[in-house]
Amino acid sequence: MELREFMKLYRIPLIAAAGLLTLGIAAYALAPSQGDKDLLPQSTLLPEPAGKVPQSMNDVQLTFAPVVRKVTPAVVNVYSRTVVQQQVNPFFNDPFFQQFFGTPEARQRVQQSLGSGVIVRGDGLILTNNHVIQGGQDIVVALSDKREFKAKVVLADPRTDLAVLKIDTKGERLPAIEFGNSDRVQVGDLVLAIGDPFGVGQTVTMGIVSALARTEVAASNYQFFIQTDAAINPGNSGGALVDANGRLIGINTAIYSRSGGNIGIGFAIPANMARKVAEGAANGGSVRLPWLGVDGQPVTGDIATSLGLPRPVGVLLKSVYADGPAGRAGVRVGDVVLTVDGTEVNDIQSLNYRIATRKPGETVKMRVATEGKGRDVTVRLELPPENPPRSMIAIGGRTPLTGAKVENLSPAVANDLQMDLMAKGVVVSSVDPASIAANYGFRPGDIVRSVNGDEIGSTAELKSRLDGAGGWLIIVDRGGQRLTLRVGR
Repeated sequence: MELREFMKLYRIPLIAAAGLLTLGIAAYALAPSQGDKDLLPQSTLLPEPAGKVPQSMNDVQLTFAPVVRKVTPAVVNVYSRTVVQQQVNPFFNDPFFQQFFGTPEARQRVQQSLGSGVIVRGDGLILTNNHVIQGGQDIVVALSDKREFKAKVVLADPRTDLAVLKIDTKGERLPAIEFGNSDRVQVGDLVLAIGDPFGVGQTVTMGIVSALARTEVAASNYQFFIQTDAAINPGNSGGALVDANGRLIGINTAIYSRSGGNIGIGFAIPANMARKVAEGAANGGSVRLPWLGVDGQPVTGDIATSLGLPRPVGVLLKSVYADGPAGRAGVRVGDVVLTVDGTEVNDIQSLNYRIATRKPGETVKMRVATEGKGRDVTVRLELPPENPPRSMIAIGGRTPLTGAKVENLSPAVANDLQMDLMAKGVVVSSVDPASIAANYGFRPGDIVRSVNGDEIGSTAELKSRLDGAGGWLIIVDRGGQRLTLRVGR
């Protein structure tokens, strides 16, 4: 039974450690079987780092106290406060009611979010989860010595669910954590999770790495998790997952639970992705994620048999952007990407992760199977193109889309909005919650296909078709479903 079906059958939610996130699961790199040496040569696999198993009771009784003393000063608490508008009665949202009585004033309600963060630079640069601070109007960081600082958001990246905060230390150098290489982490490694669960105060828990490369349940193209049984609970989001040497190997993000409490299945964003986001914040406040220009699906047993593969492995490409990095390197629809720089990939999320942790301009070597025969392909990475050029407009006047912002779809925009990178047309990028567009149910990510029978190819065309119409018949594509809205004046 697949994980999604299991979760649906037993109603088990995936819960962000601070209460707000969706998650994912995949497979980690496996050694090749004897029958697929041509496709996955042994020399392409990364060597396993050396480890040591406890040899005596004295080894078992060793303490992690020195590691904890080293790391905990670099772990902070993050408090976020948000004021939201709330209608007294849902009936007031009805467009028919508003035509006669207008939009009544909404009451204000304060939402508070509690999470954790990690100091990654001594001048006060802090990593946390995006869902901890998303929409926050007042963000406060509390250090381990109880001092509190107001923080500003330097970077917020929903694609990776990571955010970077900055506090003013008045020149004081704070203790910062050392990054580890999360690609060297193995299942069975001892780890410590540090954060502020349930707001009770800084807490340390111990466990092992339970699994790697968990991706399948993720909503994001770049979600890729380390799984651990170290206790992670609400409030741990944004905290540190460190190895036995005190190096950061992950940012604690979410748990898998029936009740909302820890049951030994927690997830952390790998440190290699966290480092890339932190570096982006330090170098101008943006994260530049390269792309391959492909989309694909996991190889099942039946697909492997039909393609002549010795076992189900890799990503079967179902679309390739003609002028993208992979397309220019000779990769075509129907090819199977087996490895990236020697590491197996088994779904599009793990493939995207391997590419996203590199820099634009770098090259990667991919092992690709074409009609059952393996070959090596060298791909030079680049940023997704803005073709057609970006053009964002806010819809005003009195139309069903009033209060929405729309923009031309390009691979760059689709990447920002976590959409199909091959999608074309005009996309809704944001919607004012108190607007007419929100009342009619428009959401970010909706692609406007046509208005009154006229296909929409640009934001200028959409604005022209909306203005002055006596009524509207709007066709929208939402996640592959075709929706129709008919509105009269």
